[in-house]
Order: sequence, then C-alpha cells, then structure tokens
Amino acid sequence: MSRIAVIGFGSLIWDLDDLAPKVSGAWRMYEGPVLPLEFSLVSRKRHYALALVIDYLDGTPCPTCVIDSTRTDISATVVDLANRELTETTNIGFVDCVTGESHACTEETRSTLWGWVENSDYDGAVWTDGERNFEALTGNSFNLQAAQDHLWSLQGASLEEARRYIQNAPARIATPLRQVLVDSSWWHHDPDR
Repeated sequence: MSRIAVIGFGSLIWDLDDLAPKVSGAWRMYEGPVLPLEFSLVSRKRHYALALVIDYLDGTPCPTCVIDSTRTDISATVVDLANRELTETTNIGFVDCVTGESHACTEETRSTLWGWVENSDYDGAVWTDGERNFEALTGNSFNLQAAQDHLWSLQGASLEEARRYIQNAPARIATPLRQVLVDSSWWHHDPDR
C-alpha cells in the first residue's frame, strides 16, 4: 500500500479545511523538503493578500511541513489538495515512486521532491505548486518595497487576511519580506492607518 505525504508551508498548516478528513495524524513541523519560499503570490482566494509560493527568484530556503494523506492513490491525493486550494490539478505538484510519474512547475522542485521522497518512508508526495504572480497582478516587479506597498494598499478584510496569513505562517518560514514586516510598526500596530 502506498504512503503519500502532503507537503505544506502556508495556510494549509493552520486551516486544512475540506482536506481535514483526507489526512491523518498531526503535521510534522519542518520535516519536509527545504524549498525557496516567499510571499510573492497575490492570492485572489485570500482577498489579494500575499501568500507563500515556491519562488526561485526571490525565495529563501525554508523547511516545509508534512502530514499523511489517507489515500493510497496519488491522483486522488492531487484532486483532494486541488479542491482544498480551489485550483486546477495542474497547480498541484506530485512525485510518485510507484509509477515513476511526476509533475512540477520547475525541474528544480521536481528534483528536490524526488530526492526527499526517495530518502523518506513515503512512496509519493503532493504539494501546492502554483507560480508567483506578483508582477502579473500588480504591474510591478517584486521587491521588498513593492511588496510592502501592495500590503499598504490593502484595506478592511484584505488587510486583515494579509496580516493573518503572514502572522500564522510557520515560524521558521523566515523570508526577507516577513523579516522586514517584523520591524514595521504600521504592520503590527496601526490597523486603521
């Protein structure tokens, strides 16, 4: 029987949502593969808040987290994660040691996940594998100032969600943007600006 890992690094950690009945056990914090992460995804699902994404341009190597899928079939696990993420299955990466099949946005991610699965007790893994879209949705190149300007432009529920998401991300997801926000008084203490 196949054992499949679900890799998490963002809101999946604190909000399994409809994935909850399809996983078992607790999250094993920071036991997943190290991936370059940054808050460079403008999330429509999260009211245009910035969300974590695998980012080889501006990401910082960060440890990810792991939870067991209750499924034994990789394609069912991909569908489960896609449904939770409200996305297409093409935005879910996977490696399957049983069939030798895999899918990832980049060869670097595919190689990292193959290596991780081959050195684990798992037969496969799935993860959210969308592409950063900051430039496409804001019209600006991603950098720390542009990201802060985007956050500054948010109001109401959008700003609340942005704060919630960044504050709830696992503590060891220490990206450059998160580090800048730690020292930013408006980010923590000025909800009404």
